[in-house]
Amino acid sequence: MDPIQELLTRRVQTILPDKDSLEAKLRSGDKIRLYQGFDPTGSRLHLGHTIGMRNLQSFAEQGHTVFAIFGTGTVLVGDPSERDTGRKLITEEEIQANLETWKDQVGKIMDLERIKIVFNGDWLVPLTLKDIIKIASNISSVQLFKRDSFQKRLDKGQTVWFHETMYPLLQGYDSVHLDVDLEIGGNDQTFNMLVGRELQKKMNNRDKWVLTNPMILGTDGNQMSKTSGNCIFLDDSAEDMYGKTMAISDEQIKPYMQLLTNIPMAEIDSLPPDPLNNKKRLAFEITKQFHGESGASKAQNFFETTFQSKKFTDIPEQSITNANPTALSLLTELGVSQSNADRKRLIRDGAISVNDQKITDLNQPLSLKTGDIIKTGKHSYIKISLKD
Repeated sequence: MDPIQELLTRRVQTILPDKDSLEAKLRSGDKIRLYQGFDPTGSRLHLGHTIGMRNLQSFAEQGHTVFAIFGTGTVLVGDPSERDTGRKLITEEEIQANLETWKDQVGKIMDLERIKIVFNGDWLVPLTLKDIIKIASNISSVQLFKRDSFQKRLDKGQTVWFHETMYPLLQGYDSVHLDVDLEIGGNDQTFNMLVGRELQKKMNNRDKWVLTNPMILGTDGNQMSKTSGNCIFLDDSAEDMYGKTMAISDEQIKPYMQLLTNIPMAEIDSLPPDPLNNKKRLAFEITKQFHGESGASKAQNFFETTFQSKKFTDIPEQSITNANPTALSLLTELGVSQSNADRKRLIRDGAISVNDQKITDLNQPLSLKTGDIIKTGKHSYIKISLKD
């Protein structure tokens, strides 16, 4: 794929105000300035953070001036995006503790010789009252309160704290201070980034593009976030990283490959219908980024030995008569659960798998053979044999 076209499509959800104008700028040969910000709300970064980092790296490899902002200023307020309640205020000590290993973590994805790390506390904290008034005079308060997350809280009779309304202004001022052409961020950051676009236009008298990344789902199928406990962290052990990746749903294999690896899109689009081996390739690629090829190989061997072989040595065996049952009729014949409603729920909840391939369709026809392993919950397995 054409490198510029890949910049504007892979790991990209939306480009505002439009893709064509940004593409024309890039094809003109002009180099642009761009950034993405990351607030140190915790000490551990997860794979969701790396989507934007990969985009930053791709732009850096094409010679553009790229900044990664560690939000030591914005984190003092706390990003209210997609929040049902206000964030607890963070202390300076907590910020520094959270940042302690961040460079080591992001250095596995971004070339820190090409991408400059900056701290927005360096320019936000020294702002005077006059400075803040000048910045705020460019944005309507009505505009700030119209954001969806604030409206949802107000509709529920909940509070929106005044300092939360300052967050978009402070994030937006990053664009002004760095005088950028482009800001990258998750699609939950669209409102904040558009405030930055307006500030850039009014305070620096020039435009700014906004590029949003898709969000990634975690191991439980919900949006990956620290509070949900469904993250694959950048500092996970190789075994945990590989095993957690193997736990994602089959539907997430292609999105993970597209967003979290450098596997060519042509290969991703033509993957064979083999979820188990596709997922093993994905888990290997992700683990290799952070633990090297040797670490990924050891993690794969650990997974195969522990979860694909060793755990299946002493499990109960049952005989079935039909080699091509539906998922529901198979559970009925095996005597799984006491009611048909429970069996349907297990299938719909993704608790049933055949040889590590999840089954979620009640009427999906199966092709079974002696020795196949049926998983009927987190820790329940049945080895089947076909009756003659």
